Amino acid sequence: MEDEHAALLCNSTWDLVLRPQQANVVSSKWIFKHKFRADGSLERYKARWVLRGFTQRLGIDYAETFSPVVKPATVRTVLSLALSRQWPIHQLDVKNAFLHGTLTQTVYCVQPSGFEDPAHPVYVYRLNKSLYGLKQAPRAWYCRFAAYLISLGFVETKSDTSLFVFRRGSDIVYLLVYVDDIVLTASSPALLCSTIAALQREFFMSDLGPLDHFLGMHVQPCDGGLFLSQKQYMLDILARAGMSECKPCITPVDTSSKLSGAEGALVQDATDFRSLAGALQYLTFTRPDIAYAVQQVCLHMHAPREPHLAALKRILWYIRGTLDLGLFLVSWSSKRQATVSRSSAEAEYRAVANAVAEASWLRQLLMELHAPLRRSTLVYCDNISTVYMASNPVQHQRTMHIEIDLHFVRDRVALGEVRVLHVPTSLQFADIFTKGLPSL
Repeated sequence: MEDEHAALLCNSTWDLVLRPQQANVVSSKWIFKHKFRADGSLERYKARWVLRGFTQRLGIDYAETFSPVVKPATVRTVLSLALSRQWPIHQLDVKNAFLHGTLTQTVYCVQPSGFEDPAHPVYVYRLNKSLYGLKQAPRAWYCRFAAYLISLGFVETKSDTSLFVFRRGSDIVYLLVYVDDIVLTASSPALLCSTIAALQREFFMSDLGPLDHFLGMHVQPCDGGLFLSQKQYMLDILARAGMSECKPCITPVDTSSKLSGAEGALVQDATDFRSLAGALQYLTFTRPDIAYAVQQVCLHMHAPREPHLAALKRILWYIRGTLDLGLFLVSWSSKRQATVSRSSAEAEYRAVANAVAEASWLRQLLMELHAPLRRSTLVYCDNISTVYMASNPVQHQRTMHIEIDLHFVRDRVALGEVRVLHVPTSLQFADIFTKGLPSL
């Protein structure tokens, strides 16, 4: 607590003032937590003084709060490029990141418990810098950090505003920001060190060395790439569910039936169900094999029933038997279509349109990373009618209402950026995202 308070004082976070009349004063509290290493062992004890953001008032002490975070596909793309070029990849940690953000609104808060000024115990703090818990704290930190990077010559990419690129001649630096976690890679070790030194001149920042643990994932170098896994996170989920010693299962979902929203009794603790389902959603970052099973469970989070709980437990049984599985740098996307299609060809075509949109975004991202693609992106579809529609001006009464998607895909095909090819159902690997599959 003393270290935290000293850091706040050193940063000139506030001014002690007499409380203005009619001013909204934000309350606060101390939060204590354990910081763990990637293997689950205790690293250190941590105390943080945070403000209760729910006591803020919109339009008085906060306005816009949105702050971008890096996309998973961007992380995988940048890491893939760095590996293919054999660039060093380091992780940086910003100490008290949110304290660097400069506030644009006037915010008053109470003095921290146990550290009140003895001469002015009823005075309040007028904040000069943001604090953890403030609604605008993430935005203030991002704006401050982004402004400094731009002053160094970095460019904020349009494909992902949390990715910054520096290029001068043959020297290239990629920097990814996820709140206060930073991944940095450069075309040479000397350039990497000089960039880190420039950042440390402005912020309290530690170089944690080669990338090892990022966003709850363990990053392990292996032959020809990186292996991403969330084993400790999986163990934590199982422990939270009381299933650390449960019997493993070989598949994550029943292949014979789909869940109903009306059958079975409501579960006793819906909050616990939603918490576990949300935790499993984050696990799909490195475990695409459970994406469909988790999506089916999450469809019923508003009113979970016993069959839904059984399906969730089956996923946990499967995880218990596959703790060592992870991801070898693959990008994917899977989501339920928001509209009801009038034909199977339409449903497949909308899926192709989504895939082409993702591919176009990735091509734009690679262009901004100064690694443009020279060949067409291949998109496979197991519906022949959809393949025809992607390349020819097919007119049909059932496809008139999807003309916008038709033009979008055809334009990309005509430009040579995309080729839509047919793939037999027996070779359609994407089936794992859309249905339950049996074991081999």
